[in-house]
Amino acid sequence: MTKAKSTTHETTEKVADKAHDAVDSAAEKAARAEERLREASEQGHDVLTAVSDYVKENPLTALGLAFAAGTIFSSITRRR
Repeated sequence: MTKAKSTTHETTEKVADKAHDAVDSAAEKAARAEERLREASEQGHDVLTAVSDYVKENPLTALGLAFAAGTIFSSITRRR
């Protein structure tokens, strides 16, 4: 192999190694992000279940809270 081909081959190998490192890093970050999203989804589901159970057990209180929240939200948005 000539020196030019050897240098080209070495450069190609270095670039390939860097590309592999970048792909591995991106895959690790994507896996961590997926895990955080999965945990958030589970937490959201737990909160939704808790709220649903509360509303089923306390429908009048839930209705009163919804009315109060709507009234407060309406008064805040009207002032702007």
